Amino acid sequence: MAAHRTPAHRKPRQRPLTGPAARTAATLALAGAATAGSVTGAGAAPPEPATPSAAQVRAKVDRLYHDAEVATEKYNGAKEKAAAATRSVDALTEEAARRTGRLNTARNALGSLATAQYRTGTLDPAVQLALSSDPDSYLERAAYLDRAGDRQRGVLNGIRRQVSRIAEVKKRADRETATLAARRAELHEHRTAIRTRLADARKLLATLTADERAAYERHADDRHGGGPAHADRSTGRAVAAAPNGRAAQAIAFARGAIGKPYVWGATGPDAFDCSGLTQAAWRAAGVGLPRTTYTQINAGQRVPRSQLAPGDLVFFYSGISHVGLYIGGGQMIHAPRPGAPVRVAPIDQMPFAGATRVA
Repeated sequence: MAAHRTPAHRKPRQRPLTGPAARTAATLALAGAATAGSVTGAGAAPPEPATPSAAQVRAKVDRLYHDAEVATEKYNGAKEKAAAATRSVDALTEEAARRTGRLNTARNALGSLATAQYRTGTLDPAVQLALSSDPDSYLERAAYLDRAGDRQRGVLNGIRRQVSRIAEVKKRADRETATLAARRAELHEHRTAIRTRLADARKLLATLTADERAAYERHADDRHGGGPAHADRSTGRAVAAAPNGRAAQAIAFARGAIGKPYVWGATGPDAFDCSGLTQAAWRAAGVGLPRTTYTQINAGQRVPRSQLAPGDLVFFYSGISHVGLYIGGGQMIHAPRPGAPVRVAPIDQMPFAGATRVA
């Protein structure tokens, strides 16, 4: 009998996989799909970055200007500390020179005493008395030598003290020199941060069209106190009467600065940053203020916003990074930012942080 053959066009029926075999097959299928997907993704070009809108550019420029102002106040503080460290190093250097001069004088005196003793000889005093033809004269000389010895001991003690004090002064000078180096490094860091942020802001503004840049400037003017009309010095008059003559003098100085440019780190007379303006205004009134916003806020009596009076210092942002001089009626004179001169502005255009009454 011939064996039964399966026709070539008919394939045997495969039974479905179950159990572990089925799980293994599913795992291999998923791995293959993931591999294929990764290969496809690797070959695909990354999506093109979306071009920021004019509104996004304006918002980023505002942030950069704000960050630059924060860095400016840190720079001002570091500069003030560096100046103090420089004065301290100079004073210690001068003190060391004075003490060294006194030490050299003492050493010369000691040398003179040693020379005088050598010339008197080294015989025992009793022998010298016995051999002397004039005992009374010898006793007088012996008393002088005793006094000279006391003087010599005093000179030696003085030299020891001078050497010790000079060493102490030099140690202090070394510490102050290290502090000065750290302050200068801090200055460089903040200066770099300011320049970087301002350069980034300029680059972003350059991506806008002329109309968009003009719109940004109008927007910034609205927030910081208006355009050219607000640069008129007549607008800087106090809306309410100043509480005292010093406050009136500070306002008069600030009014005279309206229209002068903002320059970071400047304290006048031709340019100002925000805290430089308030410091110069109150200095003109005979009142010394510290250099930075975050130290000026503690330079007087804190007052609530509801009790503001002309001449008060008004501060903005949570980091106390901006300050203006209040003139009443919700208005202040301030140095806003690079590209915007000293001007009058409403105090409600920025986040209010506090106020201080200086005098």
